[in-house]
Amino acid sequence: MIDKNIKEANKRKMDYIIKNLEKRGMEGTYCETAEEASKVILSMVGETDVVSWGGSATLDQIGIKGQLSNVIDATKAPPEKAYEERCKTLTADVYLTSTNAITMEGELVNIDGTGNRVSAMCFGPKKVIIVAGANKITADEASALARIKTEACPSNCIRLGKTTPCAVTGKCGNCLTQGQTICAYTVTTRFSSIPGRIQVILVNENLGF
Repeated sequence: MIDKNIKEANKRKMDYIIKNLEKRGMEGTYCETAEEASKVILSMVGETDVVSWGGSATLDQIGIKGQLSNVIDATKAPPEKAYEERCKTLTADVYLTSTNAITMEGELVNIDGTGNRVSAMCFGPKKVIIVAGANKITADEASALARIKTEACPSNCIRLGKTTPCAVTGKCGNCLTQGQTICAYTVTTRFSSIPGRIQVILVNENLGF
């Protein structure tokens, strides 16, 4: 449980971020809890919308996937069909994901292994809903990248059963190993060219890595 003073500080940060998201063509919503965030997501998804997602510890943690039925789930595809299924996610009406980090100025910073997640964030699905816990907030782009490499990547590599330097030692080794490295693409979303396409839900809890 987060201390009440920390939660209030988080809320003030999130209010500030939401204002900056608006300047960048994105929309932000504040949620006190993960349960509230799930309800907001459901309110954003139409009855006939096809929904997809990439791998996300945050989405697993809030339990939203089990509440949706009209889905394309490329994360469950066998290896020989993974590419084909990931391509299908770009045709979804709604794409759900988290972000590795979000700056106080409203920039979304992500590092991706295959590129399917950041691709969908940039282009394809009509709506992108991003859920981010308080632990994802950073001061700027440089600190966002540092956070990803020291906190997100080691935890994700362990979750995925990788043997990268960060999974073994906890320290990034800038690895270049086929089938192992998850740091292939680094993307900063600083603006949405389609106003309101990207919806960011900020949750006052620590979620994901």
